Amino acid sequence: MRKVPDWKCARVTRVVLVRFAVMILTIPGAMQAASAQRLIAVPPPPMGWSSWNSFSNTVDAKIIMDQANAMVVNGMAKAGYQYVTIDEGWWLGQRDPGGNIVVDAKAWPAIAPGEQAGDMANIVRYIHSKGLRAGIYTDAGMDGCSLYPDLGPVYQHVGSEGHYEQDFLQFAKWGFDYVKVDWCGGDKEKLDPAVQYAEVARAIAKAEAATGHRLYYSICEWGNNSPWTWAPNVGGAPADIWRTSGDIVPPIVPHEKHSGRLASFPGVLSNFDQGIHPEAEHTGFYNDPDMMVVGMPGLTDAQSRVHMSLWAISAAPLLAGADLTTLSPATLATLTNPEVIAVDQDSLGLQGIKVATYGYGLEVWSKALSTPGERAVLLLNRTGDPAAITVHWGDFGLNDSSAVSVRDLWARKDLGSFDSSYSVAVQANDAAMLIVKGSEGKLNSYTATGADGVRGSREVTFTNVSSRVRVARLRISYINSGDAPQMAELRVNGQTATKIAFPSTGSDNSAGAIWIEALFDREAAKNVLNFELISAPGLKIESIAVE
Repeated sequence: MRKVPDWKCARVTRVVLVRFAVMILTIPGAMQAASAQRLIAVPPPPMGWSSWNSFSNTVDAKIIMDQANAMVVNGMAKAGYQYVTIDEGWWLGQRDPGGNIVVDAKAWPAIAPGEQAGDMANIVRYIHSKGLRAGIYTDAGMDGCSLYPDLGPVYQHVGSEGHYEQDFLQFAKWGFDYVKVDWCGGDKEKLDPAVQYAEVARAIAKAEAATGHRLYYSICEWGNNSPWTWAPNVGGAPADIWRTSGDIVPPIVPHEKHSGRLASFPGVLSNFDQGIHPEAEHTGFYNDPDMMVVGMPGLTDAQSRVHMSLWAISAAPLLAGADLTTLSPATLATLTNPEVIAVDQDSLGLQGIKVATYGYGLEVWSKALSTPGERAVLLLNRTGDPAAITVHWGDFGLNDSSAVSVRDLWARKDLGSFDSSYSVAVQANDAAMLIVKGSEGKLNSYTATGADGVRGSREVTFTNVSSRVRVARLRISYINSGDAPQMAELRVNGQTATKIAFPSTGSDNSAGAIWIEALFDREAAKNVLNFELISAPGLKIESIAVE
C-alpha cells in the first residue's frame, strides 16, 4: 500500500495494556482436563466511531457532540459502541512557548458553565457525560497527515516527535481514554517505526503512572513494516492494536469536501486481506484493517453487511466511520446486529482463518469461539456470479461424524442440523455468515519435559509436532505466579517470532492455558516450536496441545 502524508488511519485502542483470553486451571501443577478449565472474560476489540472518514480534518466540538448524541439515541451505544474518537484536524498545528499544543478556542469552546474555551477537557467531559469514552489523535513524527503548506500555517499540523512525554501527559490530564498515533511524519522522516512507537509506549506508561488514567494505545503505521511482528511488545509493553494496511477511503486532496469521499467494495476486500495475520492476533492483541465504511456512499446495503461480516470474522476493531446522524435504518441494522457483534467480541480473541477455497473467489472462513465446539463461519463469494458454497465440519476441527447445528446470523434463524457438511447458494459479491455448533476434534499433546519437549533456563523447545493444516490452534499450558504478564517469543520452524503475553495464573503456582494460532508446515510431521522467555523470570511453560 502506497505511503502518502495525507493518509489518515483508523484507530482504536483498548482496555488495559493487554487483554487476554485465558483458561485458568483450578488445580495446581500440570494441565488438567478441559472440564476443569474456566475461561476468563477479557476486553474484546473496541467498538465506536472515528471522525476521519466523514469529516477529514474539519472536525470541531459541534461535530463531536452531534456524533456522541447520535450514538446514544440511535441505539449504537446500547449495542456496545462506546468510543468517540477525534481524529486529525483538532489542532492548530502550533505550539506555545512552553511547547504545548495550541487548541483553537472557536472550534473547541466552553460547553458547560465554568469551562475555559480551548480546553480539550471540555469535550471529553461531554463525551463521558453520555456514558461514552473519548479518543484523540497525534503523529509519531514531526508532522501530521494533513500537511498542505500552500493553504497556510493553519494546515501545517505538527506531530508529537520531540514532545512525546509532554503530549501524552496532556492527553491523560484532559481525560482522553485512548490515543491513536499516526505515521505520516515518521514516514516522511524515514524513521524506524519500531523505535519511535517504543518511545511512545514508554511515554504513555509514564503518563499513566503520573495521572492514574489509562491511555489505550493504537498504532497506525499502515502495515508497511509488519507491525504485527513487533507491536505486541513495543517499548516493553504491548500495543493495543495496530493498523495492517492503508485507508479504505482514498487519500484526501486539498480543498476536498468530506461529502465527496466514497468507499469502495474492492477497498474493503483489500484491507480485509491485508489484515489477516492470525499468528499475531491472540491474548488480547488485535490487527486493525482500518475503520469501517459501513453505510458510507459507495457501498450498497448488501456490501455493508459483507463488510461487517469480514470485520467480525477477523476480530477487528469495530469503529464506524459514517456520519452517525444520517444513518439509514438498514445501516443501523447492520451495525447493531447482536449476533454478528458477538462473533467479533468473543472472549477467545482469535482471528478467523480461511479453511477452504473452491476455484477462484469462493472461500470458507472459520473463527474459533470461546464455547467449545462452536465456530463462526463465513461463506464468501468474491465472484460476479451466484454460486453454491459448501462447508465441511472437518475443515475447522469439529467431528464430522455427528450432526452439527447451523444458524444464519443475518437472518437470525436456526437452519437445522446437518451431517458432515452444509451448502448454501451465495449471491455474487456477497456472503453468508453462520454459527455452527458440534463437538471438538482431538488434540495432540506434548509435554515440556517429555520425549518431544526440552526445557532450558530461558527456552522451551517442542519437536516432532504434527499438524495437518497450515494454521492450527495451539493451547499452551503454563504457570506465571507473578502479578504482571510475562512475555515470550514463539518461533515455529525458525520463522519470524510471534510475541505472546502470558497473564498471571496466581501466586499458588496453579497452571493456566491460552489459545493462540500458529503457522505450521503441514507437509512435515516434525515441526519444531521454540519458546524464548524474554521478560522477567517466573514464567514456566508446561505443555502444548495442537488442534
